[in-house]
This record gives sequence, structure tokens and C-alpha cells, in this order.
Amino acid sequence: MTDCRLCKLCTTRQRIVKSTESRDAVLAFVGEAPGYEEDRLGVPFVGAAGQLLDRMLSAMNLSRSEVLISNVVRCRPPQNRQPERDEIEACLPFLWQTLESASKLRFIVTLGNTPLRVLSGDSHAKISQWRGSWFERTIGERTFRVMPTFHPAYLLRNPGEKMKVWADLQAVMGVLQNAG
Repeated sequence: MTDCRLCKLCTTRQRIVKSTESRDAVLAFVGEAPGYEEDRLGVPFVGAAGQLLDRMLSAMNLSRSEVLISNVVRCRPPQNRQPERDEIEACLPFLWQTLESASKLRFIVTLGNTPLRVLSGDSHAKISQWRGSWFERTIGERTFRVMPTFHPAYLLRNPGEKMKVWADLQAVMGVLQNAG
């Protein structure tokens, strides 16, 4: 969809930011919403947080071309505020369809509270309590293993938390290795 008008974010966005996809992606990263640079360019995770995500991927011996990268909502909320419930509800069918249509996708890393809450179904989930622990999420006919961790933007503000995220990513790498 190139001109979505399902929620009020359409009135303030510059571009719809769709997922980046790899036909062979086994792993997805799901964030909250596009930021300023993403809105300007129409590509997810290209600002400072995206550059950190690229370094995280590199540390995992992965590149953007090997993973699916998405957000819960596809349009930037004004002043980078959290997406509101109605905005999330309007965008969820796009996220579900993206995840379901990636035929080899088996694992998802949620980045921050909003995607954790959406994928866990727990509207009160806190990333500080859930990070580092796998859970399963069924979407349509498929079940995915999900690893919650901190968002790269949070790490830019709190660099002391990077070791926790590295531990989470190592757990993901271990599961990927064993998955063949």
C-alpha cells in the first residue's frame, strides 16, 4: 500500500516506511516506529539507532540483506512519541502479513517495549523484565520464537546496557546455529 490512510499518522508523515526483506530471512528485527531519518528516506532503521543496529548485525556476522527489518507502525508519530493504540491496530495487519509471508522466517527479535507488548499480547510487559527470555508467538498458521531486547535508541542513551543486548544476541546466534 503506497498511500495508506487508515490512521491519523498519514497526516504528518513524509513516507510510509515498509519492511526491508530478504527472501531467505530466518530472523526478523521489529522496532516501534520510524524516526525522522526513516520518515525522510522511507527505509527502516537508517538513523543513529539504525547505524547501531547495523553494527549489532555485523557482530552477529549478518547483514541487512540477510534479515527482515520492520516496525510495529509504518509511519512516524509526531515528535517521535509512542504510537497510540489505534495507530498500532491500524498497522498490525501489515506487520502480520509481512511476518507470515517470509516463508523461512522462524525467529523474531523485538526491539523495545512496544513490539514486545504487541508480540507477547501483554499490554503491560516491560522490556527490562522480559529481555533475554524466549517466548513463542503464533501468527496465522505459523509459530515464531521471539527474543525481546532493548531498542538501539535506548542503547545510545544508556551505553552501559549494551552487554545485556550482546548476551541476548548471542542467545539468538546460538539458536540460529542449532536451527541449521
